[in-house]
Amino acid sequence: MRLDELIVIISNRINMPVNQSLLAESLGITRQTVSNRIKNESEVTVSELRRVEEFFKINLFNCGADEGADIAYIDYYTDVFASCGEGSIVFSSEKTKLPIAVSMISGYSKNKLYSMINASGNSMAPTIDNGDKLIVEHWNGNQIQDNKIYVFCYNNEFFVKRLSKNLDEIIIKSDNPEYRVRTISEKSASDLILIGKIVATIKQLD
Repeated sequence: MRLDELIVIISNRINMPVNQSLLAESLGITRQTVSNRIKNESEVTVSELRRVEEFFKINLFNCGADEGADIAYIDYYTDVFASCGEGSIVFSSEKTKLPIAVSMISGYSKNKLYSMINASGNSMAPTIDNGDKLIVEHWNGNQIQDNKIYVFCYNNEFFVKRLSKNLDEIIIKSDNPEYRVRTISEKSASDLILIGKIVATIKQLD
């Protein structure tokens, strides 16, 4: 397990964001060391996990039956970056399962498929910032819900944007006012491929 993955797990277990400074304090190292290890994709040792458990008063992986019922294990694609800017995504088969508190996921259902990816860019700021982790409810054929945030592919590029349907077009909006509103005509709408709806955002804190 990498340090960035550990931050997500701790944040979910204690129901509040954990930043690099707090993680460094729990491990007895400097924040700069944590930052460097995240950049180098350093693995966490067993002894470090024990220190984290003691510091936060949590049990990271051996949940009781009742507690485990409130946890969903979601595929996190560590090398998938969905663009909140000009449009880009990098696919990889590399993934890991992370425990996520179901209370964080809007409209959670055991019958739905979820995954987690990374956000890249600033067009959806301040709602979604560069480096945030996004939980995606995979599209199952439902109609677009107006003004919800979706991951979609258009013209072979991938975006994270708010979508709304008009009579004969789809409206694409960014939360950052520096980005203009775009539209896709009904004729071109078939070229838009929905990946899924964003149902939770885990903020990336320094």
